Amino acid sequence: MNAPPRRPDRQRNRKGALNRPGQSGYADASRLEAEQHPGLPARIAAAAILNDIVGKSHSLEECFSPGAIPARLGGLDARDVALARSIVTVALRRLGTIRAALGELLDKALPRQVSYLEWTLIAAAAQILFLDVPDHAAVDLAVRATRLETKSAPFAGVVNGVLRNLARGRDQILAKSDPLDDDTPPWLAARWRKIYGEALARAIASANRDEPTLDVTVKSDPALWAERLGGVVLPTGSVRLTTHAAITELPGYADGEWWVQDAAAALPARLLDPSPGMRIADFCAAPGGKAAQLAAAGATVTAIDRSAERLKRLAANFARLNLHADIIVADIAGLKAPPFDAVLLDAPCLATGTIRRHPDIAWIKKATDVATLAAVQSRMLDKAVELVKPGGVIVYCTCSLEPEEGELQISALLRRNPDVLRSPILPGEVGEVAGVINQNGELRTLPSHLPADDPRLSGLDGFFAARLMRRG
Repeated sequence: MNAPPRRPDRQRNRKGALNRPGQSGYADASRLEAEQHPGLPARIAAAAILNDIVGKSHSLEECFSPGAIPARLGGLDARDVALARSIVTVALRRLGTIRAALGELLDKALPRQVSYLEWTLIAAAAQILFLDVPDHAAVDLAVRATRLETKSAPFAGVVNGVLRNLARGRDQILAKSDPLDDDTPPWLAARWRKIYGEALARAIASANRDEPTLDVTVKSDPALWAERLGGVVLPTGSVRLTTHAAITELPGYADGEWWVQDAAAALPARLLDPSPGMRIADFCAAPGGKAAQLAAAGATVTAIDRSAERLKRLAANFARLNLHADIIVADIAGLKAPPFDAVLLDAPCLATGTIRRHPDIAWIKKATDVATLAAVQSRMLDKAVELVKPGGVIVYCTCSLEPEEGELQISALLRRNPDVLRSPILPGEVGEVAGVINQNGELRTLPSHLPADDPRLSGLDGFFAARLMRRG
């Protein structure tokens, strides 16, 4: 069984097949049995959610949102939900390594009627290989989960043997695991090799294996807040933290002195040079980090998004931060408004620059999505040009590593609209981070940028940004 994500009815291993995952086999499992073994419900939920994500293309955030599939998280306390999320997250981050290892250990295919066992095995393997969970506990609870369903119960011995052998071979498995060839889907690895070359593609894939960084944007005095929060000030001006404490319990959160925002994501808004009274439209504004930057600088902000639910989150963030924006639920395509001084367009994209933070993206997105999203971005760029006044500025950005959603998108706009020209970004505008400005004066950050010895202090989200001006 190889690393790449395959359609659910074509998942293979080297000695057989792990067949198409079906619905959870544990829907009618004994609740009493689960209650008697702490941690078992969390493991069952993790396996079911992995099936929902990889098998059915649900997102990680969707599966763990307040409105998540009730059968998955129903009855779990906060600690079990956190455990389930940890299992799912690391399983997705290292899915190729896990599948390859299990494929080596399974003598033959799992029968189709118990194909759901793949997810039980993957959830357990994630604990054994990558989490601080005793091997015996991970094995025992996986076996118990297998026995809860009539069809899978006869395979409890197989699960026990495979997972014990996995634990014994842990060092060898990890030693031969490759970040690009194992834990990156083949179509994406091939693209990155072609676009960035072998060395950079490997650096990106390696960075995606690490725990994501925690960055915050502060209203003022980054050095003071770095000291208060036990973090460091990055060259970009963001503050990077190493704490694992609850965000809401940190100093300054309740007072609205800062908000969570990756350091790379904080750069595009700064390129507009916002100032008091400047009328700025933020397209696709939710959850609001960039809009907050603009409002904190005194700009008059119109925050637009098609999702009313996501804008509720933006409104809540603005209330905590004591900031104001005109919030509009609308599809940009049909928006009518007087011309703005500037437009910030953070366009919908493949989001491959955020795989470290959202590992599900690697396994639920596909190559054909690039062209579909690029067409949407093109239309939104044209609308941004329409809604900015002559002489006004547009900043276009995406959290994608794919040129079709970045560099090529801007080149195409300039070819079709002679009224638009680039306004090149200068290195000093993004904190003198080496290698992030291309020859056209556009921003391109990579997960491998801003390296540090401690992974918690290393890296950036992959972002593209270009600053444009409408002639006038």
